[in-house]
Amino acid sequence: MKTLRKITINPISRLEGHGKVTINLDPAGEVQDAHFHVTQFRGYEKFCEGRPFEEMPIITQRICGICPVSHQLASAKACDAILGVDIPATGKLLRELMHMGQFIQSHALHFFHLASPDLLLGWDSDPAQRNVVGVVAKFPEIAVKGIQLRKFGQEIIKALGGKKIHPAFAIPGGVTNTLHREDCDRLLGGFAEAYGTCETALDIIKGWGDKNLAEVKRFANFKSNYAGLMDATGCPNMYEGRIRIAGPDKKMLAEFEPKDYLEYIGEHVEPWSYMKFPFYKKEGYPQGAYRVGPLARVNAADGMSTPRADKEFRNYLAMTRDGLWGCTLLYHYTRLIELLNCLERAEEILKDERICGTEVRITTNPTKAEGVGVIEAPRGTLIHHYWVNKYGAIEKANLIVATGHNNIAINRSVELVAKEYIHNGDVREGLLNRVEGAIRCYDPCLSCATHALGQMALKIQIFGPDGEVVREMRRD
Repeated sequence: MKTLRKITINPISRLEGHGKVTINLDPAGEVQDAHFHVTQFRGYEKFCEGRPFEEMPIITQRICGICPVSHQLASAKACDAILGVDIPATGKLLRELMHMGQFIQSHALHFFHLASPDLLLGWDSDPAQRNVVGVVAKFPEIAVKGIQLRKFGQEIIKALGGKKIHPAFAIPGGVTNTLHREDCDRLLGGFAEAYGTCETALDIIKGWGDKNLAEVKRFANFKSNYAGLMDATGCPNMYEGRIRIAGPDKKMLAEFEPKDYLEYIGEHVEPWSYMKFPFYKKEGYPQGAYRVGPLARVNAADGMSTPRADKEFRNYLAMTRDGLWGCTLLYHYTRLIELLNCLERAEEILKDERICGTEVRITTNPTKAEGVGVIEAPRGTLIHHYWVNKYGAIEKANLIVATGHNNIAINRSVELVAKEYIHNGDVREGLLNRVEGAIRCYDPCLSCATHALGQMALKIQIFGPDGEVVREMRRD
């Protein structure tokens, strides 16, 4: 079918990294297809080759300024595996505490700074005001609460790693330093306010959902698989556990040790994106698409590991009992359930008598030729896999990040929303903002997600003045 009109959204706003959307309309002005393109390339997998494996936690955290802790911890866990060690209990608690700080600051940043303009100001509001500055102007109390909650998460990171962004803390075999008792007590004093802000955010999203339930149901509501790390009781564990893949009905399809991920997860490439398309091997591409991140972790779980979050989880189950758990807009609600869970877990860790212990690292020589480190980043499952030579230098690295796992789902969401809202050639700004909003639900980090170097698929099309393709060249 001849394409009558091509709509491009470039750049996509309120997300981390560089991407665009193309929407092709047919002669009747209906959406023919739509694609989410990741247009930047980082190449970390290649340029880390030859580096000593001990450097990887510091090098790879520079992939991102929003989730550096996630990369640092996944990298450190891969290095632990190369060393063949289980790190000391205090070191593990300190790593997990920093990870909770990362979740708190990241989830607060996304909800209050990136998502709330659409929720509080409206999809169709003036784009000049539809941003965090506009939220500050119209809802100053909510905006300040969000800023303070993010700061609280960053203070946890700073207390351990010396600074809020790109800390130096997790290393092969453990962590660099202990937690001072004064810092522990100071951080414990911040939870009352943090819980209050989280409850405010939950009230906002649940109230918005009640008022806009019809839109929630029609906004990229589709069946998919879901994946995430689960503990022995079936609750999401952000630091460790087994990878669970659940089907569209939320029943378990597979559960396996993170080190065995290559037996279950494959990666596909398309000619219109630098980002790979992971899939569940047993079902193939694209049928084996799965989602990761807050919606996926909650949908794949049997419960939450802390009491307040588990109570909210039960409310979510009641809300979605009629099959609404595939609604993409529910990423915002499940993100706040996780925020509550991570606040509770951080408080538990700070009250653990071992948290100010002094045994935080094991020093030894490498015993393994490869290591896999897997954690749950705020945006979803993060995999670091390193192969080393006899000198401990990186021979090969494989990174699969949350946004990569979600790539198929993001593209499907973009197309579904475009087809739902754009008709008869009516392409108003507010409708295009909804397309962008479908991407923002996943809170993608595009700079995290494009690292493979090699024979990536490539397609070049040359169009004539009538819009017809006159020549096409491909490399698959």
